[in-house]
Amino acid sequence: MTIYKTLLGTDFDKLHPKLQKRYSIPVGKPFFASGTMTKIESGASWLKPFLQLATRWQFLFPETGRNVPFTVKNTCRTLPTGEAEIYWERTFYFEKVTRHFNAFMTIDPKRRIVKDYLGEPSLFYSDLQFEVTPEGHQVIRSGRQRFILGPLEIPIPKMLEGVVTVEDGYDDAREVFTVQVHIHNRIVGKVMVYEGEYKEESL
Repeated sequence: MTIYKTLLGTDFDKLHPKLQKRYSIPVGKPFFASGTMTKIESGASWLKPFLQLATRWQFLFPETGRNVPFTVKNTCRTLPTGEAEIYWERTFYFEKVTRHFNAFMTIDPKRRIVKDYLGEPSLFYSDLQFEVTPEGHQVIRSGRQRFILGPLEIPIPKMLEGVVTVEDGYDDAREVFTVQVHIHNRIVGKVMVYEGEYKEESL
């Protein structure tokens, strides 16, 4: 059973059928898709050096654009602990550079959250809370976060956290998956926003 189905329980069946299929990722059978980010934006210009630095960890990036091609690949694998982990690989193909936004997700069934380690090697950690909307979309909201420094995980003060909202949907008329991601900070405002659509492809 996929980690997302385990986490959502009966709510998983309220997702749009295409999203149920998209998030049912068996071990050894990755989900792969390609599409276009209709909008990628970053925040204030003074944030760009920090976003540029984050690219070393295949995390955030400073580039912006319209109609940027991208791919997403999700692979389920079993860790030595026996936990199931979903490895996320998001690749954005800008005209002059290719950027990556990778992550590793497992679940904490007691707290009913996804544990999200962002970057490769991981630079940040965030709790993620999942919910299903009446329209069958999936909404993800960030919770408490930590900075990863080697073996150390240092809690990030609430005012310095990146507040993340993700909404995944499916457009029946156009037969595409849709995604909207908004990352902001309570002090500096917008950090990154991207919105797009994609279709599943065979590997």
